[in-house]
Amino acid sequence: MPTMKVLIIGEINQTGINLLKTRANITVEITGAHDEHDLVKLVHDVDGILVRSALITSSIIEAAPSLKVVSRHGVGFNSVDVQALSLRGIPLTIAVGGNAVSVAEHTLYLILALAKQGKRYDTAARHGDFNFRNTPISHEIGTSRLLVIGFGRIGTQVARRASAFGMAIHVYDPYVPDNVINDHGAQIVQNLNDALPQMDIVSVHCPLNEETKHLIGSRELGLMKPNALLINTARGGIVDENALHDALRHGQIAGAGIDVFVIEPTNPSLNLLKLDNVVVSPHCAGVTVESSARTAEIAAQNVLNGLDSKLDESFVVNPEVLQQ
Repeated sequence: MPTMKVLIIGEINQTGINLLKTRANITVEITGAHDEHDLVKLVHDVDGILVRSALITSSIIEAAPSLKVVSRHGVGFNSVDVQALSLRGIPLTIAVGGNAVSVAEHTLYLILALAKQGKRYDTAARHGDFNFRNTPISHEIGTSRLLVIGFGRIGTQVARRASAFGMAIHVYDPYVPDNVINDHGAQIVQNLNDALPQMDIVSVHCPLNEETKHLIGSRELGLMKPNALLINTARGGIVDENALHDALRHGQIAGAGIDVFVIEPTNPSLNLLKLDNVVVSPHCAGVTVESSARTAEIAAQNVLNGLDSKLDESFVVNPEVLQQ
């Protein structure tokens, strides 16, 4: 069998590296480079790329004449020029299911941190202020109506866990058949704006694209309850950050849990970070010990399947290239 080379861009769990190295005909190179100029120099002889977060541009793709597959370590693919890959007939794969449980659990963490006012009670306890408990500010979530926007692998996992808390689940996803939503015991939302005034918690789990950019903006936030919570563990840009800041500052909604931002890493001067009714995390919802190993293994297996021309379409962003 001919020798092939796989370039891993970014740090991944050793599980994925070990899987690639089980193949005697594959050599593995790992780089921490993220700059396009540096990566162009590194891909001239690679057959496969496994990438964590670096941008894979058309220039990088053009500089890799032997490239047969690009595998994303994760499920988002905004950082990869899919069109450039498709023009070359190269599949882009994603690590479907690798972090669904982790993101779902993190979503519930953000909901609870906001509803239970975790930061404020923690501060009170550390300062010995046990009188703080005499004026309750936390809320139960068991009677809440939760709207899940996007009902893929993560959205369904969120619904299962929220149901265990007793929440009433509502789902808005025009691309998911009604019977799938009904099978999860959730109510179907046909019109987002009609549903928003009824919801106590809104959680975003859809991809970022032209259709979903600023899906939650000033109009949508204005429709929400003053005591409502907004959670975004999907992608920055689905929620209009400036509109969210204004809504939180003026009491249009009660709080927000944010794991993803338009610009990452965040600038400390970002207006949202100055608000007390916001709980944030550094795009880590899908990054746990368990999910890191699982995602690395799936991403590595996608590389192997791509090199063997045995890819499962459900892992491929541009499945039309498989027919070429």
